[in-house]
Amino acid sequence: MGPARLWLLGAGILASVHCQPFSALEGKSLGVPQVHSFQVSDPAPAYHKITPVITDFALRLYKQLATGTTGNIFFSPVSLSASLALLSLGTQADTQTQILEGLGFNLTETPEADIHRGFRSLVHTLGLPSPKLELKVGTSLFLDKQLQPRQMFLDTLRELYGALAFSANFTDAAATGRQLSDYARRQTYGRVADCLQGATPDSLLVLLNYIFFKAKWKHPFNRYQTQKQGTFFAGERTPVRIPMMHQKEMHRFLYDPEAACTVLQIEYSGNAQALLVLPDPGRMEQVEAALRPETLRKWGRLLLPSLLDLHLPRFSISGTYNLDEILPHMGLANVFSLDAGLWGITGQLDQIISRVTHKATVDMNERGTEAGAVSGLLSPPRSLNTTSAPQTHFNRPFLVLLWEVTTQSLLFLGKVINPAAG
Repeated sequence: MGPARLWLLGAGILASVHCQPFSALEGKSLGVPQVHSFQVSDPAPAYHKITPVITDFALRLYKQLATGTTGNIFFSPVSLSASLALLSLGTQADTQTQILEGLGFNLTETPEADIHRGFRSLVHTLGLPSPKLELKVGTSLFLDKQLQPRQMFLDTLRELYGALAFSANFTDAAATGRQLSDYARRQTYGRVADCLQGATPDSLLVLLNYIFFKAKWKHPFNRYQTQKQGTFFAGERTPVRIPMMHQKEMHRFLYDPEAACTVLQIEYSGNAQALLVLPDPGRMEQVEAALRPETLRKWGRLLLPSLLDLHLPRFSISGTYNLDEILPHMGLANVFSLDAGLWGITGQLDQIISRVTHKATVDMNERGTEAGAVSGLLSPPRSLNTTSAPQTHFNRPFLVLLWEVTTQSLLFLGKVINPAAG
């Protein structure tokens, strides 16, 4: 039998666990970073050290995905970055450094222990109960029953990432594939399913990270004002029919002539926001080239309230990616070779990661969103005259960034090329 395979699977969304936990097994100590207990009263929450890096990673990954597809794009930067950071705990030193630096961390400025402490702080904060926002993040590890994972590794996963481990039988690849898909479906309220394809009998481990986001608009759209057969131009001469929501409402808004786009921020009733970026006709590539962390910060400073006559498509799209061909271009080459040294997980040397699969979905409608990111050149907001609110018509491809406000986490990032494509 060839080298054992490990799958890293990022998906969207959570419910209840219906599996029996993997029994604790004895193992040798693992050299993992010592991380002090998370304290809610910390003057500067630990997640502040990692959320800007996650945003930068998201924008770099988006540009890689955009060069390889002409269709819709949608993924979760938080899900993927947490999965990769967690995985680094089980690799040898060189690969561990490569993963963390590939994510964008400067290990001189941010030591490894601070990175993992930051992810623990982030997962903890995102999981805090909120009456107006459903947001849950979790990680599960499925190991073949023949493996004997190191107890120190399991304890570290649980302590830092709240991760649970479960036993699986990869000898029956088809049955295990169904088991994992059913698990993902349950954990994502049915939003994400069939996310693991092609498992083989020599697969021994799957790391599954899931995130669920559901929020209602602060100012919902009236469904009776939705145009059932609105027109959306998926290409220059490719009109598609799609329900087009409509409202006249106050939103934070700006036009950036340098990037040639309109930027709209819509608030949810919970602690979350959607940032929608509408390029001028034919200027999507120009906007994508300008998509950098400093651009997002600039927009955030200069968005101002304006009364808008807003037209926005109702849509549901998804993205499914095998990232093993993309991540090596982002500095993560060793992860997919024997050089990864996954000794830290099971104490075995012949394990490799064969695939990194990620699937995410989003549904945006009249009620809200469900999803299983130079200052002087910016135009000021238009007049607040209630009789002539400027039209903002999202009838051509646009970008979607979904944010959690407290942590400033870019939860999801995507591009809507064709809202009717699903």
